[in-house]
Amino acid sequence: MKKLAIFDLDGTLLNTIADLAQSTNQALSLCGYPTHPIEAYRFFVGNGINKLFERALPEDARNEENILRIRTHFIPYYDEHNADLSRPYPGITELLLNLQEKGIKIAVASNKYQRATLKLITHYFPKIQFASIFGQREQIPIKPHPQIVLDILSQTGFTKEETIYIGDSGVDMQTANNAQVESIGVTWGFRPQSELEQFHPNHIVSTTEEILSIITA
Repeated sequence: MKKLAIFDLDGTLLNTIADLAQSTNQALSLCGYPTHPIEAYRFFVGNGINKLFERALPEDARNEENILRIRTHFIPYYDEHNADLSRPYPGITELLLNLQEKGIKIAVASNKYQRATLKLITHYFPKIQFASIFGQREQIPIKPHPQIVLDILSQTGFTKEETIYIGDSGVDMQTANNAQVESIGVTWGFRPQSELEQFHPNHIVSTTEEILSIITA
C-alpha cells in the first residue's frame, strides 16, 4: 500500500476548463484578439498560464509582451471567477475521503499558480487534510520538471517508493517519470488516452475506484 498520493489538479481532481476558457477569452477580447471555444482549451492548458496564453494568442502575436498583457487581465478575473463553473470529477471527493480514512496522505502538484491552486483546493475539498499543496511558484521550475514532487516528498518525509502520482496528461506522466515515482494516468481529463500511453504510465484508469484499489493494494 502506498503512503502518499500526489494528485494533479486541473483535469484530474477538478474539471476547470470552462473557467480557464472564460477567463482567457475575456483577456483576449480586452486585448483585441480572437477567442476560442472551450474545447480548444483542453490542449492549451497543462504547462502553466504563460504557456496557455502563448497558445491562445495568434501565431504572429506570441511574444513576451503580449503574454504579459493577457496575464495582467487574466489574473484578477480568474481570481474572482475560478470557481464559477469548475467542479470535482465524479467520485473524486469520495476517493479522497476514502484515502484519508485509510491513513494515506494526500498532496497536490499543479502547474496552476499557487494562489489559485490553494483557493480551489480549500473551496472544493474542505474535509480533506492535505499534507502538501503546491502550485506554480516563482523561481521553481514547472512540471514536467520533478522539483514539485521532490518538494512534496521533502515536506512530507515520504520516499519515492511510498509515493504514487496521479494525473491526466503527458506532462503529468513525464513528471512522475522524472521524479521516479509510480504513476496513474486518468482518462477523464483534458487529454486523450493516447497521450498518456506515449509516456508509459504504470497504470491507466477510467474510474476512481481503480485508483483506490491500486493505492491500497
